[in-house]
Amino acid sequence: MKTPRVLHLPKWYPNRYDDQDGDFVGRHVAAIAEFGGLEGAVLFAAVARGPLPTLIDAEEDFNGPWPTLRYYYRAAPTGLALLDKPLKLLLYFWCLLRGYRRLRRHWGGQRPDLVHVHVLLRTGLFAWGLKAVRGIPYIITEHWTLYLPQRAAGISWLRRVLTRAVVPRAAALHTVSGGLRDAMAALGFGNKKSVVIANVVDTNLFRPENSIQPSTNPPIRQLTLLHVSAFHDKVKNLSGVLRVVARLRAAWPGLRLRIAGYGPDEQALHEQAAALDLLADGTATFLGKLPHEEVAAEMARATALVSFSRAETFGCVLLEARACGCPVVATRTGGVPELFQPENTFGLLVTPDDEAALEAALTAVLSGAAQFDAARLRADVAARCAPEAVGAAFGALYRQVLGDK
Repeated sequence: MKTPRVLHLPKWYPNRYDDQDGDFVGRHVAAIAEFGGLEGAVLFAAVARGPLPTLIDAEEDFNGPWPTLRYYYRAAPTGLALLDKPLKLLLYFWCLLRGYRRLRRHWGGQRPDLVHVHVLLRTGLFAWGLKAVRGIPYIITEHWTLYLPQRAAGISWLRRVLTRAVVPRAAALHTVSGGLRDAMAALGFGNKKSVVIANVVDTNLFRPENSIQPSTNPPIRQLTLLHVSAFHDKVKNLSGVLRVVARLRAAWPGLRLRIAGYGPDEQALHEQAAALDLLADGTATFLGKLPHEEVAAEMARATALVSFSRAETFGCVLLEARACGCPVVATRTGGVPELFQPENTFGLLVTPDDEAALEAALTAVLSGAAQFDAARLRADVAARCAPEAVGAAFGALYRQVLGDK
């Protein structure tokens, strides 16, 4: 039997400007390649975040574990805003078309059997076009918090119309949580074949401290809270965490908050932490962008991971911490509650923006009033999120879709 050939079309994917952008998509692709039982390739296009010598620049890698084609196009092709916006859209689709043709030549003229869209919408429009012209089915994977009730008001009328056209025509819709699937359905973005498959956690990397090699970093004090996120404060609400830690400091003088991440609100959050006197005495430390190995080490040594997000479709860091045996205090939003069943077994959940509840939950963990079985925390992640489990689940979905053609 022929090995299925799948073309991955991600909206976000690690690239020359940010090696962690869309890394959760990269982990899906890697798990599928290793455990899905098929041949795959990645085709990615994005606006350049720096100068380009030509209108389009290409990185075509056919020597890795799967062909990966990345294309970048100028952010301001003409310098005239009214022209640049439609021109960039045309350049995006031209890059995808160029990459598709390049892959077909690499495959000896053969077409992919299936297109896997990772995050809408332009990716889905291209896949819909391939289906209409070439008869190639496509499936959609969605991660985006945009579809959750907290953010759905920001969806434009045109995006709504196009998404309602693209999603039902897919052979299947995959979401990383049931909460995201239901939120999309409520907006009219449903599909008759909908499945939930978790994000991938590297359980070989994210593991308890006694399995981690000694670190050259200085030892972290016992009562340590860890926060890991992209610094988009409107969504992640790190500012709320800072205010709560400032209040907890009086009861827990040795408390430390270590903050890993980067993003557009980084400077403002630094300024807020300074205004709360969290930096001067070392209560809060901004670690910056960390490689995954260092994030895993931080999680394995932390008393708890704290997340105060207003919207989450899955929350990879919550499961990565769990794989390290680290309990989590997080918010009851989006797809998070379904990852914490039975209640209070894998951590504590609070209502978004309820700082009093967050303070109480953190106090329970810091005092030992709330305790969690580290072995059970890790076992849950291994069953749910290990690459083997996720890759095999996607392989089964692919075969089911292709069998229905």
